Amino acid sequence: MRGCENRYQRFVVLATTLTATAVPASPSQWRAQGWKTDFSRSAVPFGEILSGGPPRDGIPPIDRPKFVPVREVKDIGEREPVIEFPLDDNARAYPLRVLMWHEIVNDTVAGRPVAVTYCPLCNAAMVFDRRVDGRTLDFGTTGLLRHSDLVMWDRQTESWWQQFTGEAIVGQYVGSTLKLIPSRVVPYGEFVARRPDGMVLVPNNPDLRHYGRNPYVNYDEGLAPALFWGELPKGLPAMARVVVARVANGPVAVSLALLAKRGQIDHQGIAFAWRAGQASALGSAEIAKGKDVGAVEVTKDGAALVHDVTFAFVLNAFVKGAVVLTEKGLVDLATGEAR
Repeated sequence: MRGCENRYQRFVVLATTLTATAVPASPSQWRAQGWKTDFSRSAVPFGEILSGGPPRDGIPPIDRPKFVPVREVKDIGEREPVIEFPLDDNARAYPLRVLMWHEIVNDTVAGRPVAVTYCPLCNAAMVFDRRVDGRTLDFGTTGLLRHSDLVMWDRQTESWWQQFTGEAIVGQYVGSTLKLIPSRVVPYGEFVARRPDGMVLVPNNPDLRHYGRNPYVNYDEGLAPALFWGELPKGLPAMARVVVARVANGPVAVSLALLAKRGQIDHQGIAFAWRAGQASALGSAEIAKGKDVGAVEVTKDGAALVHDVTFAFVLNAFVKGAVVLTEKGLVDLATGEAR
């Protein structure tokens, strides 16, 4: 079992040293690998889609998630990051120590089919409703990346989906977008304090991976992303964290460094708040010992907003004309110019 982990770690070492010289695959190669995706339908250039190393579901999604009450959990540090989203009275925590190795959890919460996802290379934690046009989809990992971001696939049609946006980019469902559900990444100790009756995702097989370890050691301290094909931002360092609020008229973003400095920012009618006490999942070899990057809350009129804490290169890659509030004011990521 640990041999699988070792192979995965070797891929990580390779991926984090590669530059944009990586060679994209093509529909003919993908068909030869057994994909039955409808490649006549595509929303993006195929040349932007790269092999990440592992094969389809080589990073295995979790289809039958196992949860235990918080009182039974003994091995998660208080500062470790977990994805939390409450649906009705069903509060669940999805530790990044588990999602780091699986990236997708197909779950059903309060009768609602959801996909809880995490892309380590983009530090993107997103929760989606798995229903599209009345049909419930089950998601896996393609082993492919676009702009360093996880490309998911659904087992019903083998369409490919962009994790950061929730958009179908290749296949039958092109033109469809998964509905995002408000969630947030919080330190585990905070989840326990607020949700003493909450449930926590645990590995089905604790020996499958070295859970609690970070195979992307010091990734968030690097100068550039792994396996990235495209233009890097000019307005911020590529690996600078940004808080991205998803609203109807487009993303609203602030620099995490600025937010941490001020503690709270009201920007375009959106309240951004930061507090210390959460470890980075992508720093130290042990997630529990990661540097303090803090936890973020984003609301509008007191209601939680869909948001994400990702890297500047991700926002620049997926949002044309993205503008971020920084210590220098509003900055256009593509040009570096002030607005």
